[in-house]
Amino acid sequence: MKEWEVIFADQKGVPTSLLLHAEHCPSEEDAARAIRTHLFPVMDELDLNDFQDRTVSPTARWLKEHSGVTITTIQEAP
Repeated sequence: MKEWEVIFADQKGVPTSLLLHAEHCPSEEDAARAIRTHLFPVMDELDLNDFQDRTVSPTARWLKEHSGVTITTIQEAP
């Protein structure tokens, strides 16, 4: 498995990175779920039914709208 670095701006706008292990590059939604688990472990099972099937990346959208977290880059870790 490869390591992927997800770089995102946290709630304070500070660039932060998170390493994910996957065979292929994670999608924005997969990265958003990992970030949500990392930043908000209690909300890991949050019901996003308001966004399900109406947006491409419901978790990424929730993170941006409700927490100000924005994914900037997903790249293979050096």
